Amino acid sequence: MTLRFQPLIGTDAAPVLDDLAALRIAVFRDWPYLYDGDLDYERRYLTAYRDTPNAIVAAAFDGDRLVGAATGTPMTDHADDFAAAFDGTGYDLSEIFYCAESVLLPEYRGQGAGHRFFDMREAHARDLGAKYVAFCAVQRPADHPARPADYRPLDDFWQKRGYRSLPGVVAEFGWKDIGEATETRKPLQFWMRSL
Repeated sequence: MTLRFQPLIGTDAAPVLDDLAALRIAVFRDWPYLYDGDLDYERRYLTAYRDTPNAIVAAAFDGDRLVGAATGTPMTDHADDFAAAFDGTGYDLSEIFYCAESVLLPEYRGQGAGHRFFDMREAHARDLGAKYVAFCAVQRPADHPARPADYRPLDDFWQKRGYRSLPGVVAEFGWKDIGEATETRKPLQFWMRSL
């Protein structure tokens, strides 16, 4: 399977947003997110990548089919959600580019898409003059009953790309887990690297 990668900036992302919504629901259903997704919510959430001129969707296609994507925007576009996590750190949010979701169908993993997604977003961040690139990852208890026995966290992959966990820089974000009746807030650990 040969993947074709394309950076989609701002309004160029509009044609793939419904497919990206479906991908997010499918991929984030798995561990560690366990997300019980809602298409209407996804469509509303993803409009930011169409309406924000400096947003990027790093898209992966098999032919014309979107099979993976990674998104990003300047951190100031996510200040409402994540500014509190950076309080007292000394980092200026205007110097940080935020890498949001990265989703890829399982059958396309292991072909270098993760690196390509980071490469495209980091290049875009440099073009925008960002000094840092950051992302966050959900933290689940090691003894969580839904944790697969063969689960391998992505920490090594992120570290090899130069990212480091930021001690104490943890955001909280809410979503409904599979099988749960209501939304609960989860901790998300920030990782960051200099450009």
